[in-house]
Amino acid sequence: FTVDNNEMVLEKDITFYSVCEHHFLPFYGKVHIGYIPDGKVVGLSKLARTVEVFARRAQIQEQLTEQIADAVMQSLQPKGVMVMIEAEHMCMTMRGVKKPGSKTVTSAVRGIFETDSLARSEAMSLIKLG
Repeated sequence: FTVDNNEMVLEKDITFYSVCEHHFLPFYGKVHIGYIPDGKVVGLSKLARTVEVFARRAQIQEQLTEQIADAVMQSLQPKGVMVMIEAEHMCMTMRGVKKPGSKTVTSAVRGIFETDSLARSEAMSLIKLG
């Protein structure tokens, strides 16, 4: 959709399930995607679908975070994109150190979020809002 708005759009708490390519055990959690439009916005369900496309593959969380950020950046060409993933990994819960409830947090920033600490801080504060 074409818009005149340049204000941040944030879709948060997108639930996902994936499988770690390292241990072949599940990891799951929430994805938060923020972007600053540059004339175009996307239907919100498209962000969730983007998460689903990449989460269906066996992979590592760090790569999943990067793939989502790159896909949004490429398809929308916004001023910037920020993706944060919070996930629990069954390799940490079921085997090894057995620490259920521990979360791994990854983030990827593109465009204006790389250089503008105020924009990055605003996105982080919106993600933290209950």
